[in-house]
Amino acid sequence: MTTIADPIIGSWYKDLENNLKFKVINIEDDSDSIEVQYLNGDIGEYDQESWYGSTFEYIEDPEDWSAPFDDIESDDLGYSDTDEHRPNLEDVDIEDYLD
Repeated sequence: MTTIADPIIGSWYKDLENNLKFKVINIEDDSDSIEVQYLNGDIGEYDQESWYGSTFEYIEDPEDWSAPFDDIESDDLGYSDTDEHRPNLEDVDIEDYLD
């Protein structure tokens, strides 16, 4: 089975063959490079040929996606409830919100 899932920056995937979850963090068209970050925080890279020859499928964001970033303060994430995984507008100043 080969991948039919196109790489999209910010989307999560699962490598079915190796049971690894990762997020696409960058796509370099000029160098044919797809940069990914695995759930454990490691960075990897695929070229277009190896991407489409692999067994990747789209998945929802894992609940523990921020685990490799334990040293990040909750203020750095932009929200106070780490279970929400999105900014809490009550914690955002109006000037920051307008930027």
